[in-house]
Amino acid sequence: MRKYKAAVLNNSAALFHLLNNFMEVLEVANYFSEDMECAPLDKIKAVQSKKLVKQVKHVWDNVPYYRKKMEEKGITPDDIKSIDDLHKLPFLSKADLRDAYPYGLLGTPRKDVIEIHSTSGTTGRRVVSFYTKADVDLWHECCARALVAAGATPEDIVQVAYGYGLFTGGAGLDGGSKKLGCMTVPMSSGNTDRQIMFIKDLGTTVLCCTPSYAAYIGEVMKENGLGPDDIPLKAGIFGAEAWSEEMRHDIETTMGIKAYDIYGLTELSGPGVAFECSAQNGMHINEDHFIAEIINPDTGEVLPLGSEGEIVFTSLDKEAFPLLRYRTRDITSLSRDTCSCGRTFVKMQKPKGRSDDMLIIKGVNVFPSQIETVLLNNGYPANYQIIIERINNTDYLEVKVEMTPEMFTDNVGEIEKRQKNLVDGLKSMLGIKAKVTLVSPKSIERSEGKAKRVIDNRKI
Repeated sequence: MRKYKAAVLNNSAALFHLLNNFMEVLEVANYFSEDMECAPLDKIKAVQSKKLVKQVKHVWDNVPYYRKKMEEKGITPDDIKSIDDLHKLPFLSKADLRDAYPYGLLGTPRKDVIEIHSTSGTTGRRVVSFYTKADVDLWHECCARALVAAGATPEDIVQVAYGYGLFTGGAGLDGGSKKLGCMTVPMSSGNTDRQIMFIKDLGTTVLCCTPSYAAYIGEVMKENGLGPDDIPLKAGIFGAEAWSEEMRHDIETTMGIKAYDIYGLTELSGPGVAFECSAQNGMHINEDHFIAEIINPDTGEVLPLGSEGEIVFTSLDKEAFPLLRYRTRDITSLSRDTCSCGRTFVKMQKPKGRSDDMLIIKGVNVFPSQIETVLLNNGYPANYQIIIERINNTDYLEVKVEMTPEMFTDNVGEIEKRQKNLVDGLKSMLGIKAKVTLVSPKSIERSEGKAKRVIDNRKI
């Protein structure tokens, strides 16, 4: 192959560039569980059907809360014979999980539970998710698949800068890294100078954290005079919050890496429900463990492949916390287009927002990711805050945007000009007018976990 590359180089630099890109795809087109990740669709559906029938019986026998919901719909396990019957089952919502707190949806005896994780509980009761040993093993395998799809091998050093504890991010990628056989650096979030020191000194090649924290690490690196050539990183796996393609590009340029998306929910297991591959145009769902549906968020109607709507998941193997048809409130779409990486698992697109925390301002649906796109397209870093007020029954939207040291100025006229450009850009994107306030560098509080983007002061 090296001789072939050299021959092509002598004949055509353009062809060499194409071949090099092709080889890059080949280099990362490895699989942790090839027999399933590349299985034909009929095999995937057969596996799902067999597991679904078993899981419905498990839930019926062991989760009275959900059995009651089935009884109210007149459904018994005998009605579920394959995935074609999935639509007959009732939905579960986050409200159900809170109502059943703490043990109402537990599917095994407590003595079989070895681990728990929990949501933040910022909008109500916490959601507690339970794990048996088999559940943990399954979760770690899903995360190992994500690492391999990002090009990781047992030779890599993986630095996990997600938070640990009740949050699933750190535990999931930590377990996946160890399952793959990588040297794992359990940094957790925070202490950014030490993060960078360990990246350099230990030779970290894969970084796992939230995208906003990755952007901040890159910002500190740049301030310290470090560029892509000064660090050994080759890839990053970033999730747990929404981020745009523009933000991806900014992180990749600053760190000199490929930035991969990963998706998960505490309620289902954590990160690893879906993961991005070398194609970077959607996340493959681990279909042998989860069934995904897209529904109309208003009516609950199941929508055809390719439609945009709310994604709903059914966990096929979870023992301790076996959720059937769980409504995520994430808005996305599914695709079965052939993928260059060779995987046949269905792909979900990056969620564009959530149906429950989507901002409705002056009757207009607004997603923070839309605002982020305008800012990054105009050269501003992804550190901003969205503030909504209601005065005299009218909504007012303000976006505070942090300037970089390079663009900072005390020239009032220049600042007003820049603010107007952003106002116009946001008006074009959103259809409503927003006030834009440019603020000095580092004046918006940094986050080492999920970024606090939205401050809604309306009493609604």
